[in-house]
Amino acid sequence: MADKKKPHPHKIMKKTGMHPGSVFYIGEKREYIPNLYLVEYNQETFNQRKLTSINDIQEPADNNMVRWLNVEGIHETSLVEEIGRKFSLHPLILEDIVNTSQRPKLEEYDNCIFITFKSLVYNEESRIIVPEQISIILLKDIVITFQEQSDDTFAEVMERIKQSKFKIRSKGSDYLVYALIDLIVDKYYHSIEGMGNQLDELEEEVFNTPTSDSLYKIQSTKRILLDVRRSVYPLREVINRFQKDDMDFIDENNVKYFNDVYDHTIKIIDTIEAYRELNAGLKDIYLSSMSMKMNQIMKVLTIVGAIFIPLTFLAGVYGMNFEFMPELRWEYSYPVFWIVILVVTFGMILFFKRKKWL
Repeated sequence: MADKKKPHPHKIMKKTGMHPGSVFYIGEKREYIPNLYLVEYNQETFNQRKLTSINDIQEPADNNMVRWLNVEGIHETSLVEEIGRKFSLHPLILEDIVNTSQRPKLEEYDNCIFITFKSLVYNEESRIIVPEQISIILLKDIVITFQEQSDDTFAEVMERIKQSKFKIRSKGSDYLVYALIDLIVDKYYHSIEGMGNQLDELEEEVFNTPTSDSLYKIQSTKRILLDVRRSVYPLREVINRFQKDDMDFIDENNVKYFNDVYDHTIKIIDTIEAYRELNAGLKDIYLSSMSMKMNQIMKVLTIVGAIFIPLTFLAGVYGMNFEFMPELRWEYSYPVFWIVILVVTFGMILFFKRKKWL
C-alpha cells in the first residue's frame, strides 16, 4: 500500500462536471481483457464456466439454483454498462463500481443491495499491502461481483462451493455474499500480521542501530496503517447495517453470520490502532535514540577537549621564546616535560572514570 498508485488527478478532473451516474473509470491503467465467470450451484449440482459475452447468461432451469457472476476487470466501462442494462442496475451503482477510489459503503435499491469495499493483500516479497476494490451486488436471483484485478481473490470460496459437504452449498445467495465478505476480512488478518512483523523489526532497528533511513520507514509505515484504517473503519459500519437494517434480500437466519464478521472487523480495528500507537512511539524513540547518540558523541568530544586543555597550556608556556627560562638549558627538561604530560593525561582519565563519565 505504500507504493499504491493513486488515481491520476487528470482523470478525476475529467470526471468533474459530469452528470451523476456517468460510468467513467478511475484507477490504474490496465490492458487485459476482463474475464466473466458464471457459477451455478445448489445442494446436488455445481457448474462453473467462462463466458464470452454477458448474453451467454440464461435463466436457470431450477429456481433454487444459486448463481454467481464474477467479473475480473472493471476498466472496460462498456462491459460494466452492458451488465447494468441486463440486470437493470441503477446508474449510480455503475458509477461507483468503476471508481477505484470509492469509500467502502452499502446502499439499498429497489431490486438489489450494493456493497463496495477494499481487499487488502500483503505482498511478502515487496512487503507492501496491495489494495483491490471489490464490489458485490445481491439481486433476487444472482450475485454479481466485480474485481479490479484478474486474480484468485475468491479462490477459497470457490473451493468450498465445489465440495458438497460444505454448508454454503445448501444456503442461498445471501450466504454467498457473507462468505465473500468474510473471506476478504479474514485476509485482513494476514495483512495486519505482516505489518506487525515489520513493526517488530523496525522497533529492534530503532532501539539498536537507528539510521536516517529508519525515520523514512516509520513515516512509510504510518502512511500504510492510515490507508488500512481508511479501508477497514467504513467496512465496520457497512457490516453493521446487516444487523440493524431489515433487508429484503437477507434471510434473518443468516444475520448471525454477519454478526461474526462484524466482530472480526472490530478486532482488526483494535489491532490497527495498537500498531498506529506503536509506530507513533517508534518515532519518539528514534528521536530520543538519535539525541542520545549525539550526546554520546558530544560527551566524548568534550572529554577529549578537557584532557587537552592543560596539555595545551603547558605546550603554550614552553612554546614561548623567552631567553631566561630556567628549564630550557636543563638536560632533563624534555623528558620531564613528557612525563608531566603523561601524568596529567592519565590522571584526568582516572578522574573521569571515577566520576563515571567514561
